[in-house]
Amino acid sequence: MGDMGRLYATKLNAGGYRVVVCDKPESFERLAAELEGSGIEVLKDGHAVSRLADFIVYSVEAAAINAVVKQYGPSTKIGATVAGQTSVKAPEKDAFDKYLPADVDVVSVHSLHGPSVTTEGQPLIIIHHRGPQEKVTMVEEIFRSFKSRYVYLSYEEHDEVTANTQAVTHAAFLSMGMAWKNGSNYPWEETKWVSGIEVVKVNITLRIYAAKWHVYAGLAILNPAAQRQIQQYARSTTELMKLMLGGHRDELSRRVWAAREAVFGWAPNEDPVHDEDGGRRPILLSEDILDQFSLGEHDKKRDDQPNSHLSLLAMVDCWAALNIHPFEHLEVAGTPVFMLWIGVAEYLFRSRERLAAAIDAGLADRVFRADDLEFTIAARGWGECVSFGNFDLYERRFLDTASKWQQSVSSVGRVNVPRNATPARRDPGPPVNPHRRRRRTRRLRACARSAFTRPTGDSDRMGAWLARIGTGHVALSARRLPLTTAGFFAPRFEGASKMGTKMIKTIQESQQRSN
Repeated sequence: MGDMGRLYATKLNAGGYRVVVCDKPESFERLAAELEGSGIEVLKDGHAVSRLADFIVYSVEAAAINAVVKQYGPSTKIGATVAGQTSVKAPEKDAFDKYLPADVDVVSVHSLHGPSVTTEGQPLIIIHHRGPQEKVTMVEEIFRSFKSRYVYLSYEEHDEVTANTQAVTHAAFLSMGMAWKNGSNYPWEETKWVSGIEVVKVNITLRIYAAKWHVYAGLAILNPAAQRQIQQYARSTTELMKLMLGGHRDELSRRVWAAREAVFGWAPNEDPVHDEDGGRRPILLSEDILDQFSLGEHDKKRDDQPNSHLSLLAMVDCWAALNIHPFEHLEVAGTPVFMLWIGVAEYLFRSRERLAAAIDAGLADRVFRADDLEFTIAARGWGECVSFGNFDLYERRFLDTASKWQQSVSSVGRVNVPRNATPARRDPGPPVNPHRRRRRTRRLRACARSAFTRPTGDSDRMGAWLARIGTGHVALSARRLPLTTAGFFAPRFEGASKMGTKMIKTIQESQQRSN
């Protein structure tokens, strides 16, 4: 049972439905033992649950959906409604059309958030593919307990929107993680990435690499729109980096300011000011919000080191090149990570002073030059990997980077804790002596070792079911209305999977207070 399958099973069971689940046949006894006493019933395989359920959700990776539906789809109960929880809908649609009986309806779903994020207020896409309108109403009622925001799209619209809100975002953070890994200089080991925008980069990179590789591989490789965007992101990164290395100030400035106007609608000589009586409020009201989260001690008396923010410049340049308007999709079906990342981009591009400083840093400053070079190489590598359509290569690149982060990352909890939640400092007194500094270093190293150490509690035992993603089946059923879901489970790192959640919540609360 996968992360999202378990989330669905738990939420629907709590909502008063009878829930039945299944995994791969060889995992039956273990799954039954894990869920004993939970109120969730475990059946032996997908055939058993398909014959029982009135509403079936296939929660498997996009690359496996065809094989799983081919195996269990013909057993679907007459008159049942089928959905899929895949991140890419084109393969799901083809599988349903090909293998489901004609007397079965299809109303698919997709929760645009991870299992560690609350479902309340998050977008839940509903796709009415075939069957009467009453089945849509039924699905709405089933998910009422989620308190999600329903978004109604077609299969094709879903893949376009998810590509526009996730493809480039994932490519940016995957590239950052690989760049830091290849450069062997992790953010918590230096003072270049202490607060503000830098914290967002590190926070979300950790969150991405703490998840399962197939979540991102399916979207990147199986969604044609996502492929185009990832390729363009690699081109934008490379071309901007060449302009920086060549010292082509006029061309670099022209391109960056043109992208600003194309994506955000602000003229080069315009410093937008929020209008309280109308217009769109900035996502990040101030960098002080981000400064509640830190990777180290931030000396406000010292100016931050200039950074080209190449990852952000390339993202906006990519959107401009593809004529993508991200705020439209943010309102429709933006994910928490996308909301935060576009908020950071908006924060950088909103101020002419900050954007000009980024351009100057890219041309003249050498502090981040090696990091920008590693980032460019990583972005091109991910672009080539996606163009090959090779899941094995994607998995190797992802897991190799993730394993290095697991070995080197400092305590994830320390990254997320607001400063005002830590004990107030007394008078600093005399400088710290070398012995105390060494003890602090040892403590930080201990944090690094413990950050990805599995807890022994029940919450993590679920994550130890499968060492490798398979094509297992999971099912749900209901007291009033039987339900089914299919999926599989891979190990996850409990702490890192929550990266950024507190930061996102803090930003949302700040926006609510300002309204």
